[in-house]
Amino acid sequence: MTTSRRAVLTAAAGAAATAATAVTTPAAAAGATTAPRGTSGTRGPVRQRFGSLADGTGVDLWTLENDGIRLRVLSYGGIVQGLEVPDRRGRWANVSLGFDNLDDYVAKSPYFGAVIGRYGNRVAGGTFTLDGTTYRLPVNDGPNSLHGGDQGFDKRVWDVEPFRRGADTGLTLRRVSPDGEMGYPGTLTVRVDYTLTARGEFRVDYEATTDRATVVNLTNHTYFNLAGEGNGTVHDHRLRIDASRYTPVDATLIPTGALARVARTPFDFRLGKPIGEDLRHGHEQILLGQGYDHNFVLDKGITERPQKAVTVTEPTSGRVMTIATTEPGLQFYSGNFLDGTLKGTSGRVYRQGDGFCLETQHFPDSPNRPSFPTTVLRPGRTYRSSTVHSFGTL
Repeated sequence: MTTSRRAVLTAAAGAAATAATAVTTPAAAAGATTAPRGTSGTRGPVRQRFGSLADGTGVDLWTLENDGIRLRVLSYGGIVQGLEVPDRRGRWANVSLGFDNLDDYVAKSPYFGAVIGRYGNRVAGGTFTLDGTTYRLPVNDGPNSLHGGDQGFDKRVWDVEPFRRGADTGLTLRRVSPDGEMGYPGTLTVRVDYTLTARGEFRVDYEATTDRATVVNLTNHTYFNLAGEGNGTVHDHRLRIDASRYTPVDATLIPTGALARVARTPFDFRLGKPIGEDLRHGHEQILLGQGYDHNFVLDKGITERPQKAVTVTEPTSGRVMTIATTEPGLQFYSGNFLDGTLKGTSGRVYRQGDGFCLETQHFPDSPNRPSFPTTVLRPGRTYRSSTVHSFGTL
């Protein structure tokens, strides 16, 4: 087996099996399966207790709804625990993969729905040099550091505040990452806004400042299945990515530094095609990733405002999701290492290909690749990134 997210799953299960005590209230359990009561209007945010960590720290579940979207968020990891939208017949389903209890999020989660930081994706060898100083990070994915290390932002409890802005409703998540956390320099002050807009969008806005030069690459790791979580494979979802190039990887899934053309390869999604169409292709990169686990270089580049770059369509339900972002890259992961050992909120197990991730980002291993767009953040500057998910039907 190549170095993979499965290795991370195994390590997380061993290290954190006793780290949480789940307290799933009846209301929380119902929230995982109950459809929204209407198709418009604003409700919430409403807070309830979801569970407690081993040290007694409480974890809350926040539920909010606006213009036909219901969102459930945990204070632990800023996790999107549920995202419900209607199909073409008005029937609701949760289209995000996740768990109905805190224990599983702590011990088993392959980053389901979480805020990822300080550095989303991989850093080669768990090391980088900035301004002449070499920094060493926890190695948690073969020889590399993945998603901020073994105690990244996905495993921290965030301060959460609800807000209303006109017809929009949302949550502001905050935390301060101290200097040296997971080996990263600088005290990083982070804010993430989850907003449900009156236009039926789920928007994520990130901000961060530092008191010392550091590297930052924040993203969200929601796994999607537009047929509804637990409803089988996503291989028939039609995916379009506006990217003419991607970053090939080595055997440990670190970019080689090349920006390869997608034309005439399994990585060409420019006109749209089913996710599963080329999953059994013999292309070397498909073999290395055991499917897709690659960064796509978006044609639009870095933009001040979110620009549309992705469209996903599920043919049976008719659900359509578009993604607009300010980021220059997109990690497409086809759920290669879901292996039937995780039971989701529906009570069904997740098997290979039962979900996909589209992580808007700067490129993997950018701190070690000067030719890639920089992820360096310096004092006096503000890191900003925005991604908007829009939902509709055919």
